[in-house]
Amino acid sequence: MKSSRIAALAATALACQGLALVAAAPASANPAAGAPGTHNAITDVPGIQVGQVQSDTAPYLTGTSVVYMPTMSVASVDQRGGAPATKETDLLSPLNSNPGVNAIQLGGSSMYGLSATNGIIRWLEDRGEGVGVGAGGVAPIVPAADIFDLGRGGDPKARTSAEWGYLAAQATSDGPVRQGGVGGGTGARGGGLRGGVGTASVHLGDGIYVGAMVIVNPAGSPVDPADCTLYGTKFGIGDEFAGYKAPKKKECNPPSTPAQQPANTTIAVVATNAPLEKAAAQRMSGNAHDGMARAISPIHTLGDGDTVFAVSTGKGEALQINDPADTRQLNAIFNAGASTLARAIAKAVLSSESIGNTSSYCDRYPSACKGMKQLKQWRTQGNAPTVTPETFAQASEALKQTPVPAPAGADKDKGKGKGKPNAAPASNTRNDAGQDSQNGIVLASGDTGGPGVSTGVTTALLAAVLLSVGLLGMHLRGRRRALPSA
Repeated sequence: MKSSRIAALAATALACQGLALVAAAPASANPAAGAPGTHNAITDVPGIQVGQVQSDTAPYLTGTSVVYMPTMSVASVDQRGGAPATKETDLLSPLNSNPGVNAIQLGGSSMYGLSATNGIIRWLEDRGEGVGVGAGGVAPIVPAADIFDLGRGGDPKARTSAEWGYLAAQATSDGPVRQGGVGGGTGARGGGLRGGVGTASVHLGDGIYVGAMVIVNPAGSPVDPADCTLYGTKFGIGDEFAGYKAPKKKECNPPSTPAQQPANTTIAVVATNAPLEKAAAQRMSGNAHDGMARAISPIHTLGDGDTVFAVSTGKGEALQINDPADTRQLNAIFNAGASTLARAIAKAVLSSESIGNTSSYCDRYPSACKGMKQLKQWRTQGNAPTVTPETFAQASEALKQTPVPAPAGADKDKGKGKGKPNAAPASNTRNDAGQDSQNGIVLASGDTGGPGVSTGVTTALLAAVLLSVGLLGMHLRGRRRALPSA
């Protein structure tokens, strides 16, 4: 009886303590179902971080954005534009064995900017993140898509590089994401207006989020020519676009046929923390293109490279497209991806500011944006460092390749320190004469790269051989003259 009474008292005490903890805790760590997340950004999806860098200082007008997953995540892609600049997208097919991705680059500088992934890869390698490849270490998986922004305000030769990717990776965080003319959207345009970066999120309930991040740079236009409103604003949630309204009629003078630029691209990442199989991720990326079509017209032209990546950071039993029990939840996730992407496109256009000869939407139609107090927050929150000569030099130093070690046992004289892996001086990686250094051996143009003798020695030997042949010939001719005739 006594032990039973003690047990009852202990249970009551634990229950009271539990009630006190519940009362002290917030009612919910998540917003209501159907509402945006805390940052209304892709970083509201657990397991997603974003980093961005850019420069709008002449001759540059470009940048790089990276979506980073600290834990390798399932991903796929759907590409529908006629002129893509992409990298490593074949890995994301459900037919291929790649297990996931470490990061995704959304960048500027078109095909040249794809080299920025080398910096992201190096940053990941230094952290030991990637697919294990045995003695080879790790192989970081970083697919990429870039927009065409060459010559759109910056010099066509002023492009992003591995240093830019490295700096963008260093800037990753799970906090707010800066929007507008930053990161990979710095040189973006669309419909005759400045484009840029946009992001949005929604909480579906039970801790499941869907987020999107986009770089808007279409051949078409995000503006409805009928009244000069943005197509994407009609998909806003709650007061997301509070203060926005149709422009005054005197401001709305769109051309009857919107001008289309010959080379463009809108690229995006949609993400969820619901666990998805790879095929479901590909389906999510495909459905998200509907969000582009809702917010931009025309879309997927032959001059676009429209590409959408989908990422699932969730763990546990994956939702499968061929399992009827998962159909309802998958459809909700896919539809949310499309709507969230449409909202992100509208936010990108509203957040962008005029630069050079390229006007922003809000400067072209000031009455539409006049009441939007949230624009300043969208344009300034989040970290997006400018690439400077100093930070570029720091990244260059960090990216110096570890020299290939000399072959083991190349010299048995260990007392002189030979035969050990030796680092070639940094200055040997490239010299003014256009020579490359490999394992400390300078390779001039035309060399095979193998061991050899110097040019001076070779010339001397050749001269000696020719001289010997000449002397032998003279000797033979002298002997013939000395012989008696027959």
